[in-house]
Amino acid sequence: MASVAAGLPGDAFAVLGPHQAVEDSVVETVLMHGAVAVHARCAGKRNWTALTSTSIDGVFAGVLRGNGRQIQLRVQWPQGEQTLWDPYAFGTLLPETVLQRIGEGDVDAMRQLGAVACCDSGIEGVRFAVWAPNARRVAVVGDFNGWDGRRHPMRLRHTAGVWEIFLPGVEVGARYKFCITAPNGQPLPYKADPMARWAELAPATASRVASPAAFQWHDQAWMARRGRWRQGPVSIYELHAGSWMRDEHGSVLGWNALAERLIPHIQRLGFTHVELLPVSEHPFGGSWGYQPLGLYAPTARHGDPAQFAAFVDRCHCAGIGVIVDWVSAHFPDDEHGLRQFDGTALYEHADPREGLHADWNTLIYNYGRNEVAAYLLGSALEWIERFHLDGLRVDAVASMLYRDYSRASGQWLANEHGGRENLQAVAFLKRLNQQVGRCHPGVMVMAEESTAWPGVTAPVEHGGLGFTHKWNMGWMHDTLMYMQRDPVHRSHHHSEVTFGLLYAFSEHFVLPLSHDEVVHGKGSLLSRMPGDCWRQFAQLRAYYGLMWAHPGSKLLFMGGEFGQAGEWRHDAGLDWQEAALPLNAGLMQLVADLNAVLRTQPACFRAEQDPGSFQWVVGDDHQNSVYAFLRHDPSGAAAPVLVVCNLTPVVRSHYRVGVPVAGFWREVLNTDGAGYGGSNVGNEGGRHSEAVTCHGQPHSLVLQLPPLATLYLQVAA
Repeated sequence: MASVAAGLPGDAFAVLGPHQAVEDSVVETVLMHGAVAVHARCAGKRNWTALTSTSIDGVFAGVLRGNGRQIQLRVQWPQGEQTLWDPYAFGTLLPETVLQRIGEGDVDAMRQLGAVACCDSGIEGVRFAVWAPNARRVAVVGDFNGWDGRRHPMRLRHTAGVWEIFLPGVEVGARYKFCITAPNGQPLPYKADPMARWAELAPATASRVASPAAFQWHDQAWMARRGRWRQGPVSIYELHAGSWMRDEHGSVLGWNALAERLIPHIQRLGFTHVELLPVSEHPFGGSWGYQPLGLYAPTARHGDPAQFAAFVDRCHCAGIGVIVDWVSAHFPDDEHGLRQFDGTALYEHADPREGLHADWNTLIYNYGRNEVAAYLLGSALEWIERFHLDGLRVDAVASMLYRDYSRASGQWLANEHGGRENLQAVAFLKRLNQQVGRCHPGVMVMAEESTAWPGVTAPVEHGGLGFTHKWNMGWMHDTLMYMQRDPVHRSHHHSEVTFGLLYAFSEHFVLPLSHDEVVHGKGSLLSRMPGDCWRQFAQLRAYYGLMWAHPGSKLLFMGGEFGQAGEWRHDAGLDWQEAALPLNAGLMQLVADLNAVLRTQPACFRAEQDPGSFQWVVGDDHQNSVYAFLRHDPSGAAAPVLVVCNLTPVVRSHYRVGVPVAGFWREVLNTDGAGYGGSNVGNEGGRHSEAVTCHGQPHSLVLQLPPLATLYLQVAA
């Protein structure tokens, strides 16, 4: 008893609470450090019995009449009186079957851990449960016990290494952590709950008890059809919620204010989805969310979990899907987090050659451990089910797949076959994609994967990883490199645009102009275009025209829609004053029109993995830096779209391009249009074809190609 009272390892439930004395009476023992007096009574009894202070500091005991199934306490503190139920009168909480399934890596069982507001034997409270198999002692601390680690030691369930306790009277919103004693007997820094569904506002680090109430959704129509991306276009607006826009005081927007301002912007631009940089709780804002510690909790920086759900609901009701970046590749080493959670390498690897990302100074999950895999999988499902997310973009997949990722010789360990592949991570990713695909077939799971790993988007049963999409980092790198070159030199690098078509159909790709391209001294997209201001905007417009016509879903980071001049800053809003300037406003109108074309031209989005959806017409005119290609609807239900790019500042008159169909080819879009800030060189609305074979086509058009511009043309029905 003395060790339990002192906050040392011991079986608290063996010595605290009611224990049978004689028939119809129990000995009640309580631990109340600092209490002046304690009275107790069994449930259903009217009279209170004064418990006697023992020789052990904080321990009171006495004999009560009753069966002891619930004990009510009346505690006199120096500052006042408190009435509560004794948590040590309650039995075990999680069934043995659940505990067994946790050890087996069952996702649903793992998701029962954490702080769950519930009712036990008719009494309201919170069930706390945490996986810490190697700890010698675990207690829950929080607002409800003065953060006293001696007060509420938990019960160890040996089957799964789970510690649990039911604390009556604890309410939703209460802050808490776990006080853990390591195997060597040393106390650890108070740990946040890995399974917390709500977290305290940073820089504070406590977990909070989340409401068990279900959110009242209004997005039933959206949810019924959200899998339409398989047949329709996908155009994604990527944003960092903390820096898209700030309020008049320079503070971040709450979820409600963000929805009020963001949704009309997305609707005007015509994007199908928004993608949020990670909104999982993270201690350091400068990580942009990519070093999370609360994989089950939306960051409190923008509001509580219900407010985040309301944000998603409003997006859905406005016809906008919501994707969130999700980080399963690594976690930071903050003391209150997962590092050495129970005094051992529990979530991570013990050997830094397996468990440390030197690039980011973060730790790597032990994907081969059943409970860790279940923890991560449960997080993915939690976002999809609890918050109705339409997609997860899995960050840094390449770093998961390879044991030698960014490591020199001698700094990594080979797998059991002597190879560099992380077989446990591969198995985890396959399981993730299978489970999401089976339970939520309308949800996208996208891989940020920058290597040539085969079959990233191939089905698992066909040997693939099972993702629905892969970011096309090669296309992004090559085309941005090309666009940064002075036009006079582009003829020598013509293949930087054409090369991507050699593998464009090997995966289901997203073309990403993401946040990574506008940070760390790279400058903004606009600033990377050569020449004076007008030429910079012209080239960015032409580049967007090429991107939107290229096979693959589209992704554009915030600020790119109006050509922000400066590099992205995570701690300030976008430079929205620029958006009203003529060239910026013209660029934003072009993005809206490109999305409109994408939505209305099936040839531009159907069967993107079918090589028959793309056909080069002019792919070798390096001397003029001209590219021309056709986008086809392989079903033949829609007319093809001809795309012609002139990526030099020279107007090219009488440029003949072959076409497959005779007729009037209407100029659907011209990035050099006056409304976009261009010079308005074009083809007077379109051109009639001539019966002249060219480029292997039976007909041809004689076009005037605007400078630094992209044209879309389509034969009239």
